[in-house]
Amino acid sequence: MTNAFSRAETLFREHQGLLRTSQALQLGIAPRTLYTMRDAGTLIEVSRGLYRLADLPPLSQPDLVTVALKIPRGVICLISALAYHDLTTQIPHAVYLALPRDAEKPRLDYPPIRLFWFSGQAFASGVEKHKLDGVTVKIYSPEKTVADCFKYRNKIGFNVALEALKRCREHDRCSLQRLLHFSRICRVEKVMHPYLEALQ
Repeated sequence: MTNAFSRAETLFREHQGLLRTSQALQLGIAPRTLYTMRDAGTLIEVSRGLYRLADLPPLSQPDLVTVALKIPRGVICLISALAYHDLTTQIPHAVYLALPRDAEKPRLDYPPIRLFWFSGQAFASGVEKHKLDGVTVKIYSPEKTVADCFKYRNKIGFNVALEALKRCREHDRCSLQRLLHFSRICRVEKVMHPYLEALQ
């Protein structure tokens, strides 16, 4: 059993210490080895079906990393993306996640997620890839996130969208051209325009 343990531990370390059950099985780690390592305290079950080596330092963004690993098609959006880019004073109590219209509704025990269904260019454009704790996490760019906030202002609050725009334009943190570009993609150009002009 020790050989299976050390082999499994090596495979975990080669994957930043994090593996989904399906990945572990593909790599040849037996379910019994996984559960024994978990029961022995070598592994922590971060979320259902997602394991991490217990001796690693805590994740800096555990919720975003968990969601990125469990729902690879999703893109971090709206208030979660604002918080990541430091464009809001809001604290997200769930991970705000965009999914394409044809995606199945994901099942996730933890962390709590709030889903938004985007289509076409509104889903595909403005996606940035950030490395968090060795994991690639897809997050909308600051400008795309601000446009999305105006689009979903009735769901997240107009004040949130306005604060994000102000913070985005402070010290030229966001490009005006890109803000206009994404306002067109999200079809909120007319709504955003007067506020953009006021901030010139």
